[in-house]
Amino acid sequence: MRKHGVIPVLTLWNHLIYSFNASGLVSEVMLLYSEMLACGLLPNIFTVNVLVHSVVKDGNLSFGLELLRSFGAKNIVDTVTYNTLIWGFCEQGLAYQGLGVLSEMVKKGITFDAISCNIIVKGFCRIGFVRYGEWVMDNLTTCGICKDVIGFNILIDGYCKIGDVNYAVELIHRMRSEGIVPDIISYNTLINGFCKKGDFFMAKSLINEILGSRRKKDFKILAGTDNRKEVDNGVVLEPDLITHTTLISAYCKQETLEEALSIYEEMVVNGILPDVVTYSSILNGFCKHGKLAEAKVLMMEMEKMGVDPNHVSYATLMDSIFKTGNSVDASALQSLMIVRGIVFDVFVYTTLMDGLFKAGKSKEAETIFITLLKNKMVPNTTTYSALIDGRCKLGDINGAESALEEMKEKDVVPNVVTYSSIVNCYIRKEMLDEAVNVMRKMVSENILPNEYIYAALIDGYFKAGEEMVALDLYSEMKLIGLKENNFILDSFLNNLKRSGRMWEAEELVKDMMSRGLSLDHVNYTSLMDGYFKEGKESAALTLAQEMTEKNIPFDVVAYNVLINGLLRLGKYDAQSVYARMRELDLSPDIITCNSMINAYCKEGKFEHALHLWDDMKSCGLMPNSITCNILIRGLCKAGKIHKALNVLNEMLSLGFSPTTAIHRFLLDASSRNGRADAILQMHEHLVSMGLELNQAVFNTLITVLCRLGMTRKAVSVLEDMTGRGLSADTVTYNALIHGYCTGSHVDKAFATYSLMIAKGVTPNIVTYNLLLKGLSTSGLMKEADELFALMKEKGLNPNASTYDTLISGHGKIGSNRESVKVYCEMITKGFIPRTSTYNVLIDSFSRVGKMTQAQELLKEMQLRGSLPNSSTYDILISGWCDLSNQSELDRASKMSCLVEVKNLLLEMNDKQLVPSESTVFNISSTFAKLGKKFDARQFSKGLYKRNIV
Repeated sequence: MRKHGVIPVLTLWNHLIYSFNASGLVSEVMLLYSEMLACGLLPNIFTVNVLVHSVVKDGNLSFGLELLRSFGAKNIVDTVTYNTLIWGFCEQGLAYQGLGVLSEMVKKGITFDAISCNIIVKGFCRIGFVRYGEWVMDNLTTCGICKDVIGFNILIDGYCKIGDVNYAVELIHRMRSEGIVPDIISYNTLINGFCKKGDFFMAKSLINEILGSRRKKDFKILAGTDNRKEVDNGVVLEPDLITHTTLISAYCKQETLEEALSIYEEMVVNGILPDVVTYSSILNGFCKHGKLAEAKVLMMEMEKMGVDPNHVSYATLMDSIFKTGNSVDASALQSLMIVRGIVFDVFVYTTLMDGLFKAGKSKEAETIFITLLKNKMVPNTTTYSALIDGRCKLGDINGAESALEEMKEKDVVPNVVTYSSIVNCYIRKEMLDEAVNVMRKMVSENILPNEYIYAALIDGYFKAGEEMVALDLYSEMKLIGLKENNFILDSFLNNLKRSGRMWEAEELVKDMMSRGLSLDHVNYTSLMDGYFKEGKESAALTLAQEMTEKNIPFDVVAYNVLINGLLRLGKYDAQSVYARMRELDLSPDIITCNSMINAYCKEGKFEHALHLWDDMKSCGLMPNSITCNILIRGLCKAGKIHKALNVLNEMLSLGFSPTTAIHRFLLDASSRNGRADAILQMHEHLVSMGLELNQAVFNTLITVLCRLGMTRKAVSVLEDMTGRGLSADTVTYNALIHGYCTGSHVDKAFATYSLMIAKGVTPNIVTYNLLLKGLSTSGLMKEADELFALMKEKGLNPNASTYDTLISGHGKIGSNRESVKVYCEMITKGFIPRTSTYNVLIDSFSRVGKMTQAQELLKEMQLRGSLPNSSTYDILISGWCDLSNQSELDRASKMSCLVEVKNLLLEMNDKQLVPSESTVFNISSTFAKLGKKFDARQFSKGLYKRNIV
C-alpha cells in the first residue's frame, strides 16, 4: 500500500500491532509503531494499550511506566492502560509497586475497577502476602467497586497455597453472606487445596456438605452417585473436567493410584472426556509406581481417544525410562518427539539433561544445557539444580560452584535442593568444613537448610570420627525447630553400629519412637545389620519378624543384610535362604548374587556357585568385578585352579581384565606346591590375559616368593620391576625383609632396611615388626630393644604385634623381668596380648616354679577376652606337676598341686580341649609317684573314652 502512496488508516496499524503482540513478536511492535508515526499517524488509546502491554510482557517495566506517563500527559490513557502496568509489576512479584501505580491512577482521576482490584490482590497472593491482599480488597471496595467471584477465588487460591485451607472454607461462607455465589472454580480451588494438604477425607466431606446441604440436593461431587445439575441464583454447578483432574493429579502425587483410576473411570462413565492434563497426571502416577508398561499403553490409549500427548506427557515418560537405566529407549522417545513436532521447552530440556546425567552421559547432558541456552531459553531453578547435581555426582565441585554463580548472575534464585547437591558433594569428598560453610552461606541468603542437609552433615562427621561435631549439629538442628527424621536416626544407628554400641542404639530407638517417630525399612535394616555383626542372631530375627508383622516390606537391601547375617552365622543353608527370597517375590540384585556365591564358596558348594554364575548371565544380571573376585578367590582357596581359570576366561569374554586381587588369589593358590616356576608361569599367564603390570602386581609377586623364602627370585622380579620404571615402595621392601627373616638372614634383612632408607622410602610399623620378629627369633633381644627404642624416636607408635613379638622374644630367652615390663606397657597402652603371648608369659613363670603368678595370668587373660587354648593348659598342668615333684615340698603342698591339676583338667574338659601326649605322660607319672595310681588309671581311662567318642 505504502509503495503506491496509500497510507494505511489507524485501524489497520492497530490490527497489525495487536497481531504481532499476540504472536509474541514483542520486539517488532515498537518497530511497527515507529513506522506508523513516520506515516504521520498518531496513536489512540487502543494503540497505547497494546504498546504498554508489549513492553510489560517483555519485562521492561521501567519503559512501560515511562510510556504510561508520556501518553498520560497527552490524555491517551485509560483504566486498561493502568491495569496493564499494574499487572506487569504484580507478575514480577512487585505487588507494592503495583499498588503505587494504582495510587497514581487515583490521583490522575482515572477510575479503577474490579479488575484493578483483582490484579493487585493476586499480586500480593503471589508473593505470599494473602492477608494483606484481602485487606487491600476490603479497602478498595469501600471506594465504590463491587467484590466479585473472581476476587474471592483469588483469595481462596492464595490461602490454599499458604496452607490455610480452613480459612479458605470460611471465605466460601463469607461469599454467600455477601450475596456472591461460589462457582465451580471456587470449589475446584478448594478441592485442590485440601488434596495438596493430603486431606482427601476432608475434601470429600466438605465438598459434599457445601454442595449438598447448602443446596438441599444430594450433589455428590466425589462419590459420583449423582450427576444432576443444580442451580443456585442462576449459577449451574457441576463437577467438571478440572474437578476430576485435580483429584486424579492429587491422588497420583500421593501415590494412591487405585483411587485416581477409580475417579478416572467415574468421569468417563459420567460423560466427561479426559484431556491431555488428565492423562498426563495418570501417566505420572503409573511412572511413580514403576508401572512403565502401563504408562506406555496409556500413551497409546490417549492417541486412540484423539488426545495428542504433549511435551509434559513425553517428558514424564522419558524421565521414568531414564530411571530404569535405559538411556537408549529414552533417546528413541526424544527422537519421536522431534518427528512429531513436539515443542521442547525448559521442562523437557531439564528432564532430558537430568536423565542423561543419571545415565552417566555427562557430555551429552552438558550439550543439552548448551542447546537450551542457544535456543534463548532461560534456565529455571530446577534446570540449574539438575545441572549442579549432575556435576556434583561426577565430583566436579568447581563446575557446580560455577553454575551456582551463573544462576545468581541471571537472577535465578537457588533453593534448598540446589544447595543440597553442593553440600553432599563436599561431604562425599570428605571436605566437611567446606560443606558446613555452604550451609552457612545458604542461611545468609535466607534459604533455610532442611532436615536432610543436617542429616547428611551429621552422617559425614560421624563417619569421619568427629562425633562431637555431629552432636553439635544435631543440637543446632533442634534449636531452629527441625525435627528428627528417619535419615537422622539412621545416621546415629550407623555410627553406633560402627563403634559396637548396639545397646545405645536400642535406647536411641526407644527414645525416638516415644516421640512419635516410626522406624522405616532402612532403620530396621541398619539395626538388623548391627545385631548380626555383634552375633545377636535372635535380636536380628526378632526385628525381621517385627517388619513382617507391621507390613513393612523387605527390599533387596534388607534381604541382603538378612542373607549375609544368616549365612555368616553358618546356621542356614544358602540354597534355602535364596529360595525364600524367591518366595517373597524379591528379585535378587548383584549384591544378593555376590552374597550367595560367597556363601556357596564358604560351604564348599562350588557347583552351586558356578550354576548361579551362569544363571546371572542368562537373567541379564551381569556379574561385576566383585562377583569374579569372590568366585575365583573361593575356587583358589579350595585349590581348584583350573576352574578358577575357566571363570577368568568367561570374565574376559564379558569385557573384564584380571584384577590385582585375582592375581593375588591365583598366585597364592599356585604357591602351595612350593615351586617358583608354577608361581612365575601363573604370573606370565595373567599378564598375557591383559593384567596391567603395575606396582601392586609386582609387590604381590615379590610377597608370594618371599613368603616361601625365595628371595633370589624376588630380587630378580624387583630388578624387572625397576627396569620398567616402577619404583619399589614400603610394601616391596617389607616383603623382602620378611623373606630374609623367614630364612634367618637377619643381616640381609637389615641391609634391605638400610637400602630402603637410602632410596627415600619410609619404613612403617610393619617394617619394624618384621625386623623385631627376625631378631627375636634369633634370640638377639638386646638388638631388638635398641631397634624398639629407635622406632619410638622416629615417632612410630608400637602396635599389639610389636609388643607380642618383644614379650615372646624375652620370654623365650628366660628374661622374665623384661617380658613383664613390656607386658605392663602393652596393657597400659590398651592392647590385648594374643593367646600365644600369654602362653609365653605363663611358661616363663611355670619354668621357675612361680605357679601362683602363672595361674593369675590365666585369670587375667580370660578377663581381657583372650581365650586359653590347649597349649595354655598344657603349660600350666606341666608346671603344677613339675612343682609337685620338688623334694623340698611337704606332702600337703604336693597334694595341693594335684588339686590344681585336676581343676585345670576339668576346665579343659568343659572347653572340649585335649591335653598333649607329653602332658598326659606327665600327669600319669605325677599321680603315680604320689601313690595315686587309681587316679592315674581313671584319668587315662577317661581320656581314652573321650578320644574314642
